[in-house]
Amino acid sequence: MTTAASSGSFQASVIRVLIADDHALVLEMFEHFFSNLPDFEVTTAPDLDTALSIIASEGPFDLVLVDLNMPGMNGTSGLARAMEANSGRPTGLLTSDPAAQVISEILQMGSSGVILKTASLKDLANEIRFMAAGGRYVPVELIDQQRLKSRGTTKAPLSDREMDVLGLLTEGRPNREIAEALSLAEATVKMHVKSICTKLGASNRTQAVIVARDMNYI
Repeated sequence: MTTAASSGSFQASVIRVLIADDHALVLEMFEHFFSNLPDFEVTTAPDLDTALSIIASEGPFDLVLVDLNMPGMNGTSGLARAMEANSGRPTGLLTSDPAAQVISEILQMGSSGVILKTASLKDLANEIRFMAAGGRYVPVELIDQQRLKSRGTTKAPLSDREMDVLGLLTEGRPNREIAEALSLAEATVKMHVKSICTKLGASNRTQAVIVARDMNYI
């Protein structure tokens, strides 16, 4: 377990959040982001069982977010377990590309909704504050995506060259090294990275890797 606590003295207004995800990159992103916000205290876990153990030992959190596809989840049943463990306090789903059926199911369960891993970081804090205060949140862009899918228009898959670039992105390589490894111009690599982000609905290369892993592209 890795914990990122807020700076300064603890105040009653601090929002305690537990985030569970089996991708270290996701947890690092959240920890880095929230470490700069004084009104949050964030704890992370790599799987559902660890998250449940943390809740059992530390008590309910103001908000618990669990990854849909991590070990122990077994679909939305894992979310139900987290909701029960958190004693009815706000509990929601953390994912990249949930099916419309999943959204409908978790809302019927009474969950707090969905936070997308591709969410803009500038909006993330307010989304989490809203959920922690008892609101139910589903991103507008997710609703739009589901409407497109229902009409049969889905995002195009990545090309072979984009998959090559994506594979090197997962290793954390900068554009210059990717260009050298694939015998491409650096400007061409930048173009591929931009295309990958667009097709995966990601705002940056880190989010692109996270989404690609969730969608089993890599």
